[in-house]
Amino acid sequence: MRKIKKGDLFLLDYGATYKGYVSDITRTVVVGKATKKQKKIYNTVLKAQMAAINAIKVGMKLNDIDKTARDIITEAGYGEYFGHGLGHGIGLDIHESPSVSYRSKDIVEEGMVFTVEPGIYIPKWGGVRIEDDVAIVNNKVRILTKSQKTKLIEI
Repeated sequence: MRKIKKGDLFLLDYGATYKGYVSDITRTVVVGKATKKQKKIYNTVLKAQMAAINAIKVGMKLNDIDKTARDIITEAGYGEYFGHGLGHGIGLDIHESPSVSYRSKDIVEEGMVFTVEPGIYIPKWGGVRIEDDVAIVNNKVRILTKSQKTKLIEI
């Protein structure tokens, strides 16, 4: 471990429990002013996340949602640095079925609640992840998390 210093990115992965149900959210912040590269990578992750959320439809395969985000990150040149699935179910536990990944054969169904959390993690440089919780309600996607994400937070 080392102390966080000016120019470092760091991830805040947090949540809450309400009436037995959990939430899971991640935001990325930078200490000081963000560099062009940090902003570019952040905006790539944000674009991937929003495209994935906008693509979600009842009846589609969860692996197609993962592919939507993964393709954007790959096209930006960072595909090898997105090493996990796009998301996971949440409810009574922080990690539940379904898995939102390229391996998943599950289908989006009414009532599902899951995370959408693309990320880019570059060794010896840092990482960016943006995670939100979504629910499928009345055949529509409802974003459950309400936290600023339109730009990289500088502290």
